[in-house]
Amino acid sequence: MKKYIIAQVKSSIGLPKTQKRTLEALGLKKLNRRVEHNATPQIEGMINAVRHLLSVEVVND
Repeated sequence: MKKYIIAQVKSSIGLPKTQKRTLEALGLKKLNRRVEHNATPQIEGMINAVRHLLSVEVVND
């Protein structure tokens, strides 16, 4: 199954609340912290919504 390793690389200061909540939903609370998620349509949509703030790696298991 495909997985994503996601890290927040830019600050969320000054962003709309919807984007801040999307980062929180992904589990990103601080800069440069990494989280791992399975590749689902919901996760891919959240990544696309805030992709300008993220670094994303794809891992195939």
